[in-house]
Amino acid sequence: MADFIFRFFFRMLSLLPLRVLHGLGALLGRMTYALSPGYAARMRENLRQAGYSPDDEEGKALLSASITEAGKSIMELPWIWGRPYEKVLGKVLECRGKEYFDAAQEGGSVIYLTPHLGCFELAGLYCAQHRPIVILYRQPRLAWLEEVMCNGRGRGQAKLAKADLSGVRLLYKALKRDEAIGLLPDQVPSGGEGVWADFFGRPAYTMTLVGRLAEASDAMVFLVAAERKAKGAGYVMHFEPLQLDYSQPVAQQINKALEKIIRACPAQYLWSYNRYKVPGGVEPPAKDA
Repeated sequence: MADFIFRFFFRMLSLLPLRVLHGLGALLGRMTYALSPGYAARMRENLRQAGYSPDDEEGKALLSASITEAGKSIMELPWIWGRPYEKVLGKVLECRGKEYFDAAQEGGSVIYLTPHLGCFELAGLYCAQHRPIVILYRQPRLAWLEEVMCNGRGRGQAKLAKADLSGVRLLYKALKRDEAIGLLPDQVPSGGEGVWADFFGRPAYTMTLVGRLAEASDAMVFLVAAERKAKGAGYVMHFEPLQLDYSQPVAQQINKALEKIIRACPAQYLWSYNRYKVPGGVEPPAKDA
């Protein structure tokens, strides 16, 4: 019964205009910040780690914007997952770096890296327009949500792969077929699947999978982000090529590239994400030990 109620509520939300959902999201973000001290503290701490002080005027403005944008990222999900595919893509107002996206459609294996920035749910759907893509995902705890999520993400030429050994095999197979794959490069991996690499000056447990996949396939690698415009007007896609030097630590190169794209639009990064957590079974970095 609870699942039915949640599905119905989610469906009703998807019928609302994106502008309304973003307005509700801004309210949700502020309520969450006010009611969850741990959430609020982590957001402030992560901003401060990146060099944005919540104590000065500029930092306060950024914190305020980040709070509302985090709420929008939740409330836009019913619209992104529930509206017709063509209508969702129609909300993309501009594609910056389109020459790179077009080059990726010409053939060869491609790795799209989408950080927790802007509407990262839209990035995979946009990339699935013209060629097959396998997108790695982590299962949510709620069964009903996984079904809704997979239906929403698995459109166009997108297929989903669970974040386990079988899913990783699917990624390798896709690259061997000269297809595309998509991953969240700033998602904290499980123990044994990452290394400690600086992220905004502090060690963060960072996945090594991207480097292994890229080196094994000689794939083109791109950073992808969907910037959210004000008042539900739509989104701007950003594509940037990432040249990796496999003689140097790849995880560190990826984190540096992520820092650059995040600083270009800091208000829309998910600063509440626990990027610096220590996964179970992993020794903490020396400086935090």
